[in-house]
Amino acid sequence: MTNSPALLLTIVQSILPILVTLGFGYFAAFRKDFDAQQAGVLTRLVMLYALPLELLASILSTPRNEVLAAGPVAALILLAMVGGYGIIFAILRGVLNRRLGEAALIAMTITGPSVPFIGIPVLGQIFGPASSVPISIASLAMNLVQLPITLILMGHDRGTRHRVETEGEARNELRELFGHLMHSCREPVVWVPMMALVLVSAGAFLPQFLKGSLLLLGRTTGGAALFASGVVLFTRQVKFSPLVGVIVTVRNVIIPAIIYTLARLWHLPLPALQESVLTMAIPSASINVILAMRYHVLEREIASVLFFGTLSSIFTMAFFIWLTGA
Repeated sequence: MTNSPALLLTIVQSILPILVTLGFGYFAAFRKDFDAQQAGVLTRLVMLYALPLELLASILSTPRNEVLAAGPVAALILLAMVGGYGIIFAILRGVLNRRLGEAALIAMTITGPSVPFIGIPVLGQIFGPASSVPISIASLAMNLVQLPITLILMGHDRGTRHRVETEGEARNELRELFGHLMHSCREPVVWVPMMALVLVSAGAFLPQFLKGSLLLLGRTTGGAALFASGVVLFTRQVKFSPLVGVIVTVRNVIIPAIIYTLARLWHLPLPALQESVLTMAIPSASINVILAMRYHVLEREIASVLFFGTLSSIFTMAFFIWLTGA
């Protein structure tokens, strides 16, 4: 038990800044210094510039052998985010008979961790530059798989497309999916980390004098994103409900617990176990609130998931940090 004070300090240093920064955003919205539209501008800054630069600098600063050894981490994260999305969507549609748009949004809320916003300050604090690899993998899974499929299903549910016949509808859906994938690939948050992973695998590295230039803006990622999330939270009156409780529990506890169990069963190295479990222990992404507001689906519930999920993560992530020895 001699390491207990150091462990507690690490947990507080990793998680408390999240709640403090969210609180500043919430307070700024309360004072009417920022509104939801201005929070959207901050989010756009993060997704188009700050986060890609942060990932580029971090990946190119990661030793090549660590990147090449990230296969088990990638497998577990993809299994949780892509496989979990499909399973939860099927349960919500086939068993619980949820509407198409609701099922898609809930599935993404449950299986999509807030890696761009919370992953940077938390995983970066614990793992250093090596955290860029699981963050990039999770970001790619969200932007290349979860987000395009969710957008298509929510748009389909809202009836935005004209349906003529089954065959033509299937072609339209395939065309729309391809269009969303192409759009996602043009986003800097997608192609920049992909390019960086290819470069570092080929032996490239980032000169020290360039790293500071990229990180000057890149280091604003976590703070700006969390501040914007706090502003968004104030614009929606959050309320706890059984649905919110179930989503938060599955997102924050059950999924990382499953990943931990699988990593133990597969006898993965400790660093791979820690990175994959803590990545999937991150609470739900704020992009889900934006989707809920855009399509007017479960707006209050998804905002409440963001609030209560982030608030409870100081305990749930602390538990998984302790459990994995990170």
